[in-house]
Amino acid sequence: MSAAMDQADKQSPPENTGPLAGLRVIDAATVIAGPTIGMLMADFGADVIKVEHPRGDVLRTTGFLKDGVGLWYKMANRNKRGVTLNLSTDEGQALFKRLAATADVVIENFRTGTMEKWGLGWEDLKAINPRLVMVRVTGFGQTGPYRHRPGFGTIAEAFSGFAAATGMPDGPPTLPNFGLADGIAAAYGTFAAMFALYHRDATGAGVGQYIDLSIYEPLFLVMGPQPLDYDQLGIIAERMGNRSKNNAPRNTYRTRDGHWVAISTNAPAIVKRVLTLCGGPEVAADPRFQTPQGRVAHLDEVDGIVADWIARHDLPEVLDAFEKAEAAIGPAYTTDQIFDDPQYQAREDIVTLEDEDLGPIRMTNAFPVMSETPAKVRHAGPRKGQHNQEIWGAEFGLSDAELAALAEEGVL
Repeated sequence: MSAAMDQADKQSPPENTGPLAGLRVIDAATVIAGPTIGMLMADFGADVIKVEHPRGDVLRTTGFLKDGVGLWYKMANRNKRGVTLNLSTDEGQALFKRLAATADVVIENFRTGTMEKWGLGWEDLKAINPRLVMVRVTGFGQTGPYRHRPGFGTIAEAFSGFAAATGMPDGPPTLPNFGLADGIAAAYGTFAAMFALYHRDATGAGVGQYIDLSIYEPLFLVMGPQPLDYDQLGIIAERMGNRSKNNAPRNTYRTRDGHWVAISTNAPAIVKRVLTLCGGPEVAADPRFQTPQGRVAHLDEVDGIVADWIARHDLPEVLDAFEKAEAAIGPAYTTDQIFDDPQYQAREDIVTLEDEDLGPIRMTNAFPVMSETPAKVRHAGPRKGQHNQEIWGAEFGLSDAELAALAEEGVL
């Protein structure tokens, strides 16, 4: 796919298929956001080479482990080949430059200025491979007064305004207990990389570019028109629990048998169906409830009507009644319930793999579904340095003695 491919005897795994087959991606990032960009591209067929320090990515020991194996690492680095490399050494930098010369995309998430200190910054790599696309992930971006601050998803979730607007009205700002900001940043980084590749290849520009991806900015954008609301109306988003300032009813409600369901009524027809089901035709026709603003103004009353009805019925009855009324509802699932749900099963949202460390494992499948060029989860994350011989040896010509010497010196 790129002229850079001709600079080395590049050998992609034969099982790589999909719309990105033939694309080489170097994932030199750690933990979540950067490696997830690599995961998404690998799911769709790119040859993604995970480059990690000889001591291993932090994600190998983050979260739950089984038999000493990090489960989060197994997912975030699936479909990749893995090599070790110490970029702070002269030998490691030289090898990385050789690798970058064969790449279409390089992903890194070191603190601003670190790659430049190692002679591996954008200007350095562009000189080696003008067609390269470099995705640079940091907490606050490559510019601005905070560019040198360390940043993680948790910091981005606070800094973006998300935490201040999330939680109960009388409670503290609330953080998610999963990598929300990292996941959103990864999605933005992936499509930005594809935009850059399209510009390089489809438009005939022929040159790569770097992408300055902060973790906080994609989440800030996903937060919606809050800056516009403040600019025009002086409104600051407030914590409302599971309610919404835009419409009602919108909340989670407990059923008689102790389960929880979520309801959203963004369309007038759905509002009418829900209020008719839960309160009767008179409630649905109440003049106070005919606009989103009117329902929000009487939020406690509207919410109470729905909550009372749901509280008198078991979960199967609630779901059946809402489905017959063609009203949107979803059970608030726990992970074990997801495994048993027929919708998840029908769409094969969880895939089963045979892993060399753990045996049979099940994990989230690759999305979205594409009719002609579907993604595929081929294998879980590799062992540390699993493909050193395959890549540094077979592809780049290092002998067994050289590999052993580099390992002894802490380079590999």
